[in-house]
Amino acid sequence: MVLAVATDMVVLDFESTGTCEGHPNLPWQIGAVFFRHGRVLPEHCLVTNLRVPESHPFNPYAPGRWASIREELAQSPSLLELWPQLSPWLLGRPLAAHHAPTERSLLRQTFAFHDFSDWVDSLVLARAAYPGLESYQLGDLLERLGLLEKTRQACPGREAHDALFDAVGCGYLLEHILSQPGWREMRLDDLMALGISRNDG
Repeated sequence: MVLAVATDMVVLDFESTGTCEGHPNLPWQIGAVFFRHGRVLPEHCLVTNLRVPESHPFNPYAPGRWASIREELAQSPSLLELWPQLSPWLLGRPLAAHHAPTERSLLRQTFAFHDFSDWVDSLVLARAAYPGLESYQLGDLLERLGLLEKTRQACPGREAHDALFDAVGCGYLLEHILSQPGWREMRLDDLMALGISRNDG
């Protein structure tokens, strides 16, 4: 029996362009942080901007600071070009995210030959751990649970809708949930079964 708190995971977040008619949703920033023995390791993190061609539109409602760095994004590496750097993070261990289908679909869009099947979804866990809340958006959960300032201290100069900030915040949310009575004894398979199964599309 593999306990979730005894499992190494990588917590992942993408910021993306959002959908526009005739154009795919492209990631413009990736952030990741290591999660070991039930704890976030903010010093073991990765963040980088990703290429978005200048001709590719952003949904005007897409959050984040993309509008001020369009020129920089046009010169950034693509997700595919970063595979040698990213593969040690993404392969061989479960991944975690807040609303994991978004991150999983963006990975599969670029790396179609990799499975990325083992996910822990902090959104699903938060709904199970704290039923009846008005909002399960990551920022609202961090504020309600007293984790927002902790996330800011771990990510100086960054705020919500920055990929590293959101990855670290998601990690602290997982850390908080897994410290609660009944959750420390949860197996990794049980956590994954609450969200995305290994076999769904």
